[in-house]
Amino acid sequence: MKKFLSNTIVQLLIAVIIGLSAGFVVNDAVLEAIVCIKHITGQIIFFLVPLIILGFIAPSIAHLRSNASKMLLFAFGIAYLSSIGASFFGAAVGYNVIPFLHIADDANSLKALPENLLKIDIPPVMNVMTALVLAALIGLATAWVKSDEISKLLDTFQKMVLELVKRVLLPVLPVFIAANFCILSYQGAVTKQLPVFLSILIVVIVCHFIWLTLLYFIAAVYSRKNSYQVLRYYGPAYLTALGTMSSAATLECARKSPILRKEISDVTIPLFANIHLCGSILTETVFVLTVSQMLYGSMPSILQITLFILLLGLFAIGAPGVPGGTVLASLGLIISVLHFDEAGTALLLTIFALQDSFGTACNITGDGALTLITDTFEKK
Repeated sequence: MKKFLSNTIVQLLIAVIIGLSAGFVVNDAVLEAIVCIKHITGQIIFFLVPLIILGFIAPSIAHLRSNASKMLLFAFGIAYLSSIGASFFGAAVGYNVIPFLHIADDANSLKALPENLLKIDIPPVMNVMTALVLAALIGLATAWVKSDEISKLLDTFQKMVLELVKRVLLPVLPVFIAANFCILSYQGAVTKQLPVFLSILIVVIVCHFIWLTLLYFIAAVYSRKNSYQVLRYYGPAYLTALGTMSSAATLECARKSPILRKEISDVTIPLFANIHLCGSILTETVFVLTVSQMLYGSMPSILQITLFILLLGLFAIGAPGVPGGTVLASLGLIISVLHFDEAGTALLLTIFALQDSFGTACNITGDGALTLITDTFEKK
């Protein structure tokens, strides 16, 4: 029983159940405490995200030595194309499906939350985008000068970050998730928007699987290998992502594939985990169209959504690794390009956070296809 309860997926599921149940019965005094807990645990998670990026990507790139810069540029290119391609696909589906869902052009307002009385900010040492660029440059510089000393130092730093993940991030994550879902339940988002949310979620999941099928087909054609020999090992990673909203199991799954080289997958898997967000931005695009129809009575124009998608593919790279992180990173676009107000952004964040694990699962499963493509490119 103790081993069962120590499983991360089980802990996250229990946290969701406790949070949703508590949201229906908590009073204002208890909710004030929960808002404080959510803020503090969120600050800890946000603080760790740049360190995790730096700790995983920099040493992996450093181990490449030759061809590091070419492969890195290629990886960024195919990740961006896959992400915006998925988003355009989601937009096409949304424009054709949403009108038939009979979505009302108004939404009930959510309950207001009490003010956070214990606002202790823990600013990260750098933002996510800075961490990505710094990790890439440090890794490249180490590979170019072939410094064994710096390479060993980066390996030690990676081990330290792994300990922080095990001893700090994983214990804090269930508390953060429980607090989030308690607040969502209290606000009424779970009950008021559930029918529309479920309809859109089904549409989004179908789109995920269609896009993954396309990615693995392209990978098979480009590499001239059976891409199923990568996909078949991704079951645990997909389930882990559904339960934890993270890509924790991805690297182990990729290492089991007989057609992927370890020295390549050790670089591309943690890299793609941060820059390849096809499932997340496909989902966000469909939800943006849905919320716009719900609150404003119409969907954005083709020109607006095209500009939004092209920029979203870049902005999403800096998304924090927490539920709803992709939307958080793109709030500026949502407000400036699509002209959403506070009600629109709040509703978008709510429904996106509720399903974020499905987008993450699509992201990390697609990473296997891109890794096979990158592995073939590096050989050439």
